[in-house]
Amino acid sequence: MPNSQLHEQLDHVAFDELPDRAVFKERVLRTAIAKGLLDDRQLIAGFIDVDGVSRTITELKAAFPDHFAHTFAAKANAMTGSLAIVRDRGLGCEVASAGELQQALRVGFPPESIVYDEPAKTRQVLQFVIDKGVSFNIDNFQEFERVEEILGENEARSRIGFRINPQVGSGKISAMSTATDTSKFGVALSDPGNRERLVGLYCTRSWLTSMHTHIGSQGCSLDLMIHGIRKVVDLVLEINTAVGRRQISVIDIGGGLPVNFDCEVVTPTFAEYSAALRAAVPELFSGEFAVKTEFGRSIYAKNGFIAARVEYTKESGGRRIAIAHAGAQTATRTAFVPDLWTIRLSVFDSSGRARNGVAIEQDVAGPCCFAGDMLAYKRPLPLIEPGDYVMLHDTGAYYFSNPFYYNNLPPIAVIGAAEDTGRVSLDVWRRQQSLDDMLAVIG
Repeated sequence: MPNSQLHEQLDHVAFDELPDRAVFKERVLRTAIAKGLLDDRQLIAGFIDVDGVSRTITELKAAFPDHFAHTFAAKANAMTGSLAIVRDRGLGCEVASAGELQQALRVGFPPESIVYDEPAKTRQVLQFVIDKGVSFNIDNFQEFERVEEILGENEARSRIGFRINPQVGSGKISAMSTATDTSKFGVALSDPGNRERLVGLYCTRSWLTSMHTHIGSQGCSLDLMIHGIRKVVDLVLEINTAVGRRQISVIDIGGGLPVNFDCEVVTPTFAEYSAALRAAVPELFSGEFAVKTEFGRSIYAKNGFIAARVEYTKESGGRRIAIAHAGAQTATRTAFVPDLWTIRLSVFDSSGRARNGVAIEQDVAGPCCFAGDMLAYKRPLPLIEPGDYVMLHDTGAYYFSNPFYYNNLPPIAVIGAAEDTGRVSLDVWRRQQSLDDMLAVIG
């Protein structure tokens, strides 16, 4: 459960009927306003659909056989409450920094359920994960030499293998693609001599017992992801044949299932991905290998939203502009790369009821002091008025884990929301940082 310092269980607020996803969001917003969790002092808050996360994890588990072990990519949402849900639902945790590793351990993930994937592991971090028995993936040959030196004559408690870049190309978002020819991640499989060197190392080091790849995430098609996995499984089969036994017993296929940000529909689904993967890489489904996954965005994105109050509205050059309290400080990618990270918006009145008037084109701007701090340009929305709330949909992943301190704006509050027989309950996972606390972080 969330840290006791952040935990605040609120009274239940009754509603008449069980909500669907859209109605549930409105009811959560109305409850937050009624309870003073959105007011003149707290102008913005994020929300996580707790039951929605659990349903998503159930769908994930149902889509794959039992020999698939699923880990959650902590970078997508590393708050205590978020990690506690996935821990309690039986997932492991994939981490990519010393901070994420410590958070996972403090939340209570057993070391053997954690996978460490940082590309710049220090000697101290490597010693720590080896001592703890945390699984990790070697990023490059220099790191391999360091690992071998640390291990010495000792038997490895950790599950260790190489991260492979199968070099299958880029998806629609280059920054989200980790299997290009020149990616910073992993050993480039097609570069001269690398394949042969990898086979040789596995043949002579019995402690290399796993292999990992991660093709990318948003903007990467299923075909691209599966093509990369196919190449890595072929390498695994080649190595095991050369060794003469099943030395590599664990294959980590990463995560990266893209999310549909255009509407409420979940597509692609875990079941669709599993079916396509089974057709192209049947070896993963034979039971011969333990298979790990590292999904992040696809577990949390659609189970979260942000609500921000509109402070002013005005016209400029014939365009109506709403100035809200959500912008680059929480929707950083949307503000800086709006064409690639477009976000759905809805409008609610000051009591939290949805506005359903005639849609007109409006800009929605954030509070930061630069012109590009925009959530939307010329977006058809019901007429926005001061005191209204704009809702940013599908923000459960990444929007809460990478606050941007520009203009000394503090990280927003995040609240867990659930419903039971028509009642909505709210649980404060993270309070909005006070100005004093935020300035102490800034230094």
